[in-house]
Amino acid sequence: MNMEIRNLDGRPVIVGGGIAGLMTALHLAPEPAVLLSRMPLGADASSTWAQGGLAASLGLDDEPLLHLADTLAAGDGLCDADVARRVVQAAPAAIEELARLGVRFDRTPAGALLLGLEAAHGRRRIVHAGGDGSGREIMRALVAAVRSTPSITVIEGVEARRLAVDDNTVVGVLARCSVGPVFFVTGRVVLATGGIGGLFLDTTNPLGNCGLGLAARAGAVLADLEFIQFHPTALDGADRPMPLISEAVRGEGATIVDETGQRFLQGVQGAELAPRDVVARAIWKHLSNGHRVFLDTREKPGPTFARQFPTIASACRGAGIDPGHDLIPIRPAQHYHMGGVAVDGAGRTSVSGLWACGEVASTGLHGANRLASNSLTEAIVCALWVAESAAGSPGGRQKPAIASDQDSPDDPMPVRALLSGALGLARDGEGLKAAIRALLPLAATSDPAAVGLMIAIAAFLRQESRGAHYRTDFPHRAAVARRFEFTLKAALARLAST
Repeated sequence: MNMEIRNLDGRPVIVGGGIAGLMTALHLAPEPAVLLSRMPLGADASSTWAQGGLAASLGLDDEPLLHLADTLAAGDGLCDADVARRVVQAAPAAIEELARLGVRFDRTPAGALLLGLEAAHGRRRIVHAGGDGSGREIMRALVAAVRSTPSITVIEGVEARRLAVDDNTVVGVLARCSVGPVFFVTGRVVLATGGIGGLFLDTTNPLGNCGLGLAARAGAVLADLEFIQFHPTALDGADRPMPLISEAVRGEGATIVDETGQRFLQGVQGAELAPRDVVARAIWKHLSNGHRVFLDTREKPGPTFARQFPTIASACRGAGIDPGHDLIPIRPAQHYHMGGVAVDGAGRTSVSGLWACGEVASTGLHGANRLASNSLTEAIVCALWVAESAAGSPGGRQKPAIASDQDSPDDPMPVRALLSGALGLARDGEGLKAAIRALLPLAATSDPAAVGLMIAIAAFLRQESRGAHYRTDFPHRAAVARRFEFTLKAALARLAST
């Protein structure tokens, strides 16, 4: 029997304790809200691990239109230009809001924000906090702000397992905690559950990340699922998740070489600072040809490496590497999902009473390929829009409805090898069909398999190469850019018809 919590008085329930969830709760204040977190706040969240900062046009030589142009170029024809424009215009104010909340951004001796450069940005516009510990510092400030806000009820150690939906309207959240199932009766839910790193063997994300299944089972429309970004420079070792080596290191002059010392990216436009998908595929191809690949930081940043990038330096030391004297072995790893729950400009999904924010959402900002450091900016900016929309919506029907406590297993281990093989940096039709056949019988009872199946179907349908999606059997970009949006039910119907 489930324990039912009905005395929420119409409060929205936010699922996820990363930057998107925390900011949504803070923007809702003083309206009461409930925030559910699988782990203690700040622990095991992608936000905490984020090394890159936030992109915003703050330099004297920069402006939102330049930031917009870089964002649209990286998105390879699939960005929603209106959404992108709104985000980049709101980005500077979002930085100011974080500073007001206590985030200690890196600054020059004169007190100005220190701006960094990352791949595919035409200007220095990346704001960091604590060098390569931006996510940790932002989370520190936001967790403190949330804990000191009386209107926010934080419930930790609770994992959302299913959204209860009646007539395409949210009526509650089924969760599990140490004492068993618990059902939160609510007509407003905000998903802020992160990405899909738990579905891949090589990933820089927490291995428990796969909250997209909640939306899929609820019947929400999902979009752009095939676009998965692989970071070019993860520390090549035994640790999983893999320690990330931020793009900011290359922004400070580090180069990519093989075991012979050759800079094999020199012939690529942009070289080490080319778009992430270009750099990642070049490294993957070089590795596939039997080479080893390294990041050379011995001259740049050189002796200042540990001071500029303390988190990365610590990870390297743990692997017996001194970045000031040694080459750092690297390989690509799954890093970010451009796809997710399709939302409108206010973060509303196709299910009434359900919003999505952060990496779990597909806003249209990133298109086919995320521009570096736009993701934290998106989470901060969109959290305000989501909060304003949720605050202005009625609490929904308080229909007494207890979801079944027979929720689906969420262990992604059985599907990791399948997805890593078929949905990596290079894909082909036969591999995708094989993955679909293998995932189909698992999808009925496994959320990770259901999400993986939808991603595989989207990748199979996209018979072109665009952004982060590369098909060896369709290596060219199609003349017309199309977005694929569908529900889990529609994806299965599409599969049956083909």
